[in-house]
Amino acid sequence: MMMTCKEKAVEWSLSIRSVNSLCKQGKIKGAMKVKGIWKIPDDAEKPIDGRITSGEYTTSMEPKVLKALPIGISDYARAQSQYYYVDKTGLISELLKKSTANVTLITRPRRFGKTLAMSMLEHFFDIRHDNHSLFQDLEISHESAICQTWMNQRPTLFITFKDVDGITFDSAFDMLKFVISQICIEYSYLEQSDAVSDAYKEIFKRLKNQTASATDVKGSILILMKMMQAYYGKTVILLLDEYDVPVAKASSNGYYQEMLEIMKAMMSTSLKDNSSLCFAVVTGCLKIAKESIFTGTNNFVSDTITDSRLNEYFGFTQNDVNQILKESNTAEYSDEIKAWYDGYHFGCFDVYCPWDVMNYLRDLQHNPSMKPESYWKNTSDNAIIRSFIDYAGSSITMKLEKLLSGGYIFQKIEENLTYDYLHSSEDNLWSILYLTGYLTRVREMDIQETIPDGTTALMIPNREIKDIFESTIIKWFNESTKHWNRTELFHAVWDGNSDRMTDEMNKLLRKTISYHDYREDFYHAFLAGIFTGAGYVVESNKEHGEGRSDVIVYDSENGQLALFEVKYSSTLDQMKQSCQKALAQIDEKMYAKEFEDSYDKILCYGIAFFKKRCLVYLKD
Repeated sequence: MMMTCKEKAVEWSLSIRSVNSLCKQGKIKGAMKVKGIWKIPDDAEKPIDGRITSGEYTTSMEPKVLKALPIGISDYARAQSQYYYVDKTGLISELLKKSTANVTLITRPRRFGKTLAMSMLEHFFDIRHDNHSLFQDLEISHESAICQTWMNQRPTLFITFKDVDGITFDSAFDMLKFVISQICIEYSYLEQSDAVSDAYKEIFKRLKNQTASATDVKGSILILMKMMQAYYGKTVILLLDEYDVPVAKASSNGYYQEMLEIMKAMMSTSLKDNSSLCFAVVTGCLKIAKESIFTGTNNFVSDTITDSRLNEYFGFTQNDVNQILKESNTAEYSDEIKAWYDGYHFGCFDVYCPWDVMNYLRDLQHNPSMKPESYWKNTSDNAIIRSFIDYAGSSITMKLEKLLSGGYIFQKIEENLTYDYLHSSEDNLWSILYLTGYLTRVREMDIQETIPDGTTALMIPNREIKDIFESTIIKWFNESTKHWNRTELFHAVWDGNSDRMTDEMNKLLRKTISYHDYREDFYHAFLAGIFTGAGYVVESNKEHGEGRSDVIVYDSENGQLALFEVKYSSTLDQMKQSCQKALAQIDEKMYAKEFEDSYDKILCYGIAFFKKRCLVYLKD
């Protein structure tokens, strides 16, 4: 029996590319090409792994102490030589072999390794260095022709715009000038070259000293490339990281058009009809419409999360995670890591968020009992979800509830967006959530119905993102309730009018966005949230009597107290029985006993919930 490289890659916890490479090197006994495809005997043994996967040469696959994790490290040289490094160098050959485009735009969500990948490209191509040792025994090292032709053979300009931000346009523009000045300082030697024209040198000096005009900045990348080409006698590889950050920040802070004008000119002058350009790679979170920022750019291609070409190089594959867990002796946490940080379906690949995996493994090194948590939400304020919820009408609310219950929705996705129109339609909002990693595409094998034409099936990828949605919704609910008219409900509570309470509670339920798949903890939070901030003291799940009552509301000024026991009903018909059960529990556990000497009036309520319906009973 013979197996494919893909099948052996799964068995051996390697990438398909690695198995192909081992076949080419003759390291797999019995492997042969059949009609151009490698076939491997099913009983073939896995070769000893001599690749550098953690920054040091190893000839053993035995578990070892994991090297320091590269959290927040985006410099390839440091990550590869000093930290645990997952080999993604295959990206180099993919770009060189299969792309004939002058400009490749790669868009991925935050924290999926874009900047580290760009730094890796810089270290591989940059003519100023000899970085052969940084790529020794990694996947790209097996591509001898590519290494000979390209490794440290080209002038390479790497610029990241991730820090270009400001409350005003002037402050953001100053930051942009600072970023450009730092690049110029790095290339100060160009000023001394006789091969570089004096006119370029004058502009270069202003850029370096941060005295440049807007026109200078617009042409800054082009000027740098012209000077580099004159100095080295070779065309330049251009790497632009996080190209959309300046316009994204500008859109949020109210100076979108001013910043767009600057960035559009920088892109146009450097990417369109630039004779100094060898090729360019550009990364960002969103694919801004070509006519908005890449106008006229020749030979332009994009690679997004819907494509299948480069996705294994951004994020961790299952094989990557398996290897990390093996080397760190943490395989017992694999299920938790998968539930919390896996679930992204990019093209034909399923990937983990690498930022989260690395952070959790770091925490496990210090505390083996550490539970998974959301590391993503600490990198941003997740304003996109909040703005989405604020926008929500009945249609969006129903879709959100379906997603939060573990289901999926069908939605039209627009990949070509402009930041000034992000919130102009419901379709755009769903598109943003998908393209920025808050939702992911459902695999076709998991869809039980026909996909409507022009739509994509979307779902929440994992527990971490669900947690972000839920915490954002809780905050939204707590803020929203302050503006809702709850007077009638409060009167009904203190008057002991359970029928009126039922009516008012149902009104409020219809205004909410449910989460936790209608479990009791959702209703606890809902009930407590209604009374919070209204002048009452609210306790939830506190020990009273012989157990824990669900919610207690204290009106100390008027000497009265309301005690609520909450039950979830699995059907509408069970609600009456659930109310009676709740009241019986209050009696049995004597929840109210300790308050009898302190409060003149104690009202005990049993409340049953079923989806967005409730029923309230008052204890006699």
